[in-house]
Amino acid sequence: MAQDLVSDVIKRAEECMHHAQETLGHDLAAIRTGRASPALLDKIRVDYYGVPTPLPQVAAIAVPESRTLTIQPWDRSVLGAIEKAILKSDLGLTPASDGKLVRLVIPPLTEDRRKELVKLTKRRVEEGRVHIRNCRRDAHEELKKLEKDKKISEDDSRRALERLQKNTDGAIAEVDRAGARKEQEVLEV
Repeated sequence: MAQDLVSDVIKRAEECMHHAQETLGHDLAAIRTGRASPALLDKIRVDYYGVPTPLPQVAAIAVPESRTLTIQPWDRSVLGAIEKAILKSDLGLTPASDGKLVRLVIPPLTEDRRKELVKLTKRRVEEGRVHIRNCRRDAHEELKKLEKDKKISEDDSRRALERLQKNTDGAIAEVDRAGARKEQEVLEV
């Protein structure tokens, strides 16, 4: 029974850490680099018949070239709304429409913009680390409470805390690797 309690706490902590890693992955994918990526447009909301709808739900997004994105709406009447949404976004891109689809040319990044994006990447990675540490802290408190309430032994608690720390170190290392990859991608000319 004690092992079940410990396993549940560790499993919840692992899920929490995994969620933090996934969230960071989505955040990093939305940071613009010199290359075209459909993930850039994931957070853009288009006014679709009065309802703010994510752009990928109203159009097909393709990458025909390394610096070009094409957006082909399922319904042509949304073309203007897509252009407006892109212009209002903080991407700094100007859409070009031919009446059937919207083209976005991704300009090369300036050195200053690259430095800003590296700072943003580092900030997001640090937020991911903090989230992972919070998961560890919550699990640590839960294990200590179980030990205090005599539901698990001191040895079980110590082993669980070691396992928890090992999982935390692995999750933080993965977050750091993801951040380093993104920084390298941003700095690539």
